[in-house]
Amino acid sequence: MVMQPRRMARLSSMPDRPLRRDAERNRQRVLAAAREVFAARGVDVTLDDIAHHAGVGVGTVYRRFPSRELLVEALFAERLERLVALAAEARADPDPWAALVRFAELSAADMAADRGLRDVVFSRVHGREHVERARARLEPEIDDLVARAHAAGALRPGVAGGDLVMLQFMVAAVLEYSENAAPGLWRRYLAVALDGLRSGCERLPGASPDANILTRVAQEWRPPRRPA
Repeated sequence: MVMQPRRMARLSSMPDRPLRRDAERNRQRVLAAAREVFAARGVDVTLDDIAHHAGVGVGTVYRRFPSRELLVEALFAERLERLVALAAEARADPDPWAALVRFAELSAADMAADRGLRDVVFSRVHGREHVERARARLEPEIDDLVARAHAAGALRPGVAGGDLVMLQFMVAAVLEYSENAAPGLWRRYLAVALDGLRSGCERLPGASPDANILTRVAQEWRPPRRPA
């Protein structure tokens, strides 16, 4: 039977479903590989590194994600939203001081497990619209935790949300250089830092960094050199 041209055209225009399934499998494979590479080495890696880890050709990665920043956007907007959710969960604790400590510990634990998350939280170099929106949602959550702790008389005078952000920078430095040698050592120094915020001490010197200063700090921050 000779197939009519119209019939042939209709069949040729039908979607290639097995190919679409393969494409989606490859996309998920690339995302899984990127998640592992970013967690182990931070986001300062190449798409070639991710392709090698995924066991696919680099062209496959570039077809799905033409730039590394698109991969960062795909993976870390959700991770940052998790930090927002952690702050909301911590706020449910009836003890405002315990709520603040809980958020500081849980967010640090997330960053201990994922170098890429540390890079995205502390730097303004990585991420686009969705990542920026998640960062913007996190800031008022931190401010609210601090305000509630102040209202309960749990914090020393002058402490503000910017101080908690800078405290996270400090803990991240401990994480960066100690986690492989002594996993969990950061908890000791987080406890020391948090105790320095408690009421009963004199007012902190100087002023808490405002949003402009925190943005400038983040713009200056760069991840350290890490082994491949």
